[in-house]
Amino acid sequence: QIQLMESGGGLVQAGGSLRLTCTASGKISTIGVMAWYRQALDDEREVVATISNGGITNYADSVKGRFTISRDKNMLFLQANSLKPEDTAVYYCNAEWYSDYGPTPYIYWGQGTQITVSS
Repeated sequence: QIQLMESGGGLVQAGGSLRLTCTASGKISTIGVMAWYRQALDDEREVVATISNGGITNYADSVKGRFTISRDKNMLFLQANSLKPEDTAVYYCNAEWYSDYGPTPYIYWGQGTQITVSS
């Protein structure tokens, strides 16, 4: 099993930047794809960016060119630049984790960290 813990959220003015960090603990050697999701008030959770073990990244159209996802050992990062009020949401770290007993990964979530962008 693993545990995920996010940090780095906060209040920022439009056009500003924040860097989110997700720290994984436990049996991290079998973590697969990691991702950042976000959920705005009264909205569904949506994927922001994903990154594979090999570093292949994908981004939601709404954040392309502004956000950068990266990972290093047991840590996942999201550099969020040129922030807009519509980026306001709770941001969640997500990871696929593979046990020794089968090919289907378990999905783990962090507790979330709030980003609020003021206009």
